[in-house]
Amino acid sequence: MTIVDLSLPIRPHVRWRTEVTLVSNFEEPSHPFRSSRLMLPGHGFTHVDGFSHFVPGGTTVDRIPLETWVGEAAVVDLTHVGPDTGITAADLETRAAHVRPGDIALLRTDWPRRRSWETLEFWTEAPYTTAEACRWLVARGVKAVGYDYPPDHCIRDTIATPRRKPDRAEYTTHAIFFPAGITVIEYLTNLDRIGAARCRFLALPLALEGADGSPVRAIAMTE
Repeated sequence: MTIVDLSLPIRPHVRWRTEVTLVSNFEEPSHPFRSSRLMLPGHGFTHVDGFSHFVPGGTTVDRIPLETWVGEAAVVDLTHVGPDTGITAADLETRAAHVRPGDIALLRTDWPRRRSWETLEFWTEAPYTTAEACRWLVARGVKAVGYDYPPDHCIRDTIATPRRKPDRAEYTTHAIFFPAGITVIEYLTNLDRIGAARCRFLALPLALEGADGSPVRAIAMTE
């Protein structure tokens, strides 16, 4: 079995405030250990969303069944999609025929290889998911969707200067997937290294009580 790490490294970032504070460092005799305190966003780096992230009163991460983020996955090759271009239902009709009901759909654009995820251009120039593509995946019966690019077009407006506050409906993937009971895994990487159209996938959140999102270590497993 081959295991492919699909997770971004967690370190100081241009968009996500992240801090590692050293609490102790083998100071004798009172501290025989090195110990750190971590501060990081619940919706930064590779992470999963609870439905409560977008739906008032929605299910929190700790109450979503773990099997939601574990299981058979279909890798959908969308590397033909260019910068600032929407992924459409026609793209999926052509390239996602192998997606089955109950799958985790992994939408692969290789965007982290075309723009560094540590620059603002990763968001401002990215491909995005159209509403029709979201509805295609809902009709296909997937249980979760993962991306290696910023999933909603309006995300770029939240970091632009001047910033614009998008309408709720503009967060397309959240607005369509969450009411349908489909959760998401955001900011995957290395989808090109899976090397197969199908794999086993796992991305488990931390057991954070009442959380609307959580970092994960996402992996793909192939024979």
